[in-house]
Amino acid sequence: MKATRIQLIAMVISFLSITSFANAQKSYALDSKSTFSVSGTSTLHDWEMKSSSGTGTANLTIANSKLSDIESLSVILLSESIKSEKKSMDKVAYETLKTDKQKTIKYVLKSAEKVNETTWTLTGTYTIAGVSKEYKTTVKTTVTKEGLNIQGSNKITFTDFGMKSPTAMLGTIKTGQDLTLKFNLNFNL
Repeated sequence: MKATRIQLIAMVISFLSITSFANAQKSYALDSKSTFSVSGTSTLHDWEMKSSSGTGTANLTIANSKLSDIESLSVILLSESIKSEKKSMDKVAYETLKTDKQKTIKYVLKSAEKVNETTWTLTGTYTIAGVSKEYKTTVKTTVTKEGLNIQGSNKITFTDFGMKSPTAMLGTIKTGQDLTLKFNLNFNL
């Protein structure tokens, strides 16, 4: 009788542990306060283009105000939502991004590895101008009241995605090959 009661208690504790773990993983949506930017150089000046109109989802496990797993994460950004302060620069950028055929920029997570409580290494695929390439990204994470904030950046080049560096003024202004993608993502329930 005593052994049966101990087994029953062990089964209940095991069931509660499994149920609590399964319930801890939730789906989060990308918040409108999220920001994206791409910056680079040219023979005239440094430049930056920004967007805050991405959409996305993430399946995360957050327990006791700590992130313990990033099961999946994807972000989609309309290519023409990225803007500079100059319409002429935007036009050249959209031609480079081939936005007439490639309407979106995408990121899809392949794997996530925890480095410490606030740092993760994400391996995922960017699709830009119709070309997909895998990158590792070190990100900082902060658990918030609403969900999770993820901040990071990647160094890429135009040629990584089959694009030519834009030029202007009949080639007298040239853009450098190197670009920096930055993101500040807020995923909320």
